[in-house]
Amino acid sequence: MRRVGLAAAGVTALLLVAAACQGPRPLDGDEAVVDDTFVTAYSWHDNTPPGSTIISNPVLHDVAGGTGTFEDPVTIAVGHSRETGRSVLDFPAGTRIYLPNVRRYFIVEDACGDGPTPEEGPCHVGADDHGDASVWIDIWIGGDGESARFVRDCALRVTGVQTAVFNPGDQYVVAPGEGVIHDGECDSGYGNDLVTR
Repeated sequence: MRRVGLAAAGVTALLLVAAACQGPRPLDGDEAVVDDTFVTAYSWHDNTPPGSTIISNPVLHDVAGGTGTFEDPVTIAVGHSRETGRSVLDFPAGTRIYLPNVRRYFIVEDACGDGPTPEEGPCHVGADDHGDASVWIDIWIGGDGESARFVRDCALRVTGVQTAVFNPGDQYVVAPGEGVIHDGECDSGYGNDLVTR
């Protein structure tokens, strides 16, 4: 009986360690409002490699992009891990996310975190270092044709702990214009209230 108890304790400990090593747990298919999402931004200027629109997990786009509508969501990057020997995204490619602060829909099509151990870096871990956030996502803001300084300032404007809707329906308001940076402006600052059409 003691062996069973020790074995059960060992299995429980292994499961707890495995759970601690994982990034955010993927959400089921239901809409989920996450009020403590840490949002950062990446652009044409600081993508890997810089000056490119390359993405790691194309779904709707061959390169980073999108207008932000439900039908044409903007590319978003999420954390990933190589602990299993292959790159596994924290949220499946194709997951849609709506951000009321920029009034745009996004879609997981890219991974953030470089190097041999991305599970130790941005997006996969560290969300709780930023206002006790539970999830970290990195939105594509574009920026080709804009100065690096303007794009960096826009990235700072959209960075912070915000509300995000995972697996949203198509009922949320979308701001006019294509993408976060469009027509020479950084289109953000709408707040965290969910506004429907």
